[in-house]
Amino acid sequence: MHKHKTLYIVGLGNPGKKYLNSRHNIGFIALERFSNNHNSKFVIKNKLKSFQSELKIGETDFKLFMPITYMNSSGDAVKAIFDWYSIEIDQLIIIVDDIDLPLGKIRFRKKGGSGGHNGLKSIINILKTKDFKRIRIGIGSPPNIKEDKQINTVSHVLGNISIDEKLTLEKTYLKLIDSLEKINSCSIDEIISDLNSFR
Repeated sequence: MHKHKTLYIVGLGNPGKKYLNSRHNIGFIALERFSNNHNSKFVIKNKLKSFQSELKIGETDFKLFMPITYMNSSGDAVKAIFDWYSIEIDQLIIIVDDIDLPLGKIRFRKKGGSGGHNGLKSIINILKTKDFKRIRIGIGSPPNIKEDKQINTVSHVLGNISIDEKLTLEKTYLKLIDSLEKINSCSIDEIISDLNSFR
């Protein structure tokens, strides 16, 4: 591993009290846990269209971001971060919710499509590349009510995380943070396989 490095981790979600505890905001929640663990606070950075928190673990600087652009325009915030710091694509990690994964399951990929996720879609469109790392956290699929699937999906992702789901997800956040904290001693491939095999 090269000595000193900076990672830019963007958790996706929607700003505002209304969405605080929604399944779609898992990216925000995971980064808030990570930041709190290291006694770092998020502050608003308008030029980056995000809240930002910074922490250092060993040789690695972590810059954490929660965009204020709303999910479907996440790319605007990522672009602002990109331009301001002139970052390389391999320094970027996006954390998102995923309805195609069972609750609490983690999928870490080095690149890929949007999988129908509007936040990823926006980032891919604006950066004009799919070659960025993304960590997807499962929120389970919506209950199958006979009505319109679209409405179902929206109410599921924007619905609040239940007490039971929260207990499962807390374990996922801990696992995720634990793995990211090992970035100095493990290769990215080791971290990916560790997270992808999580329970």
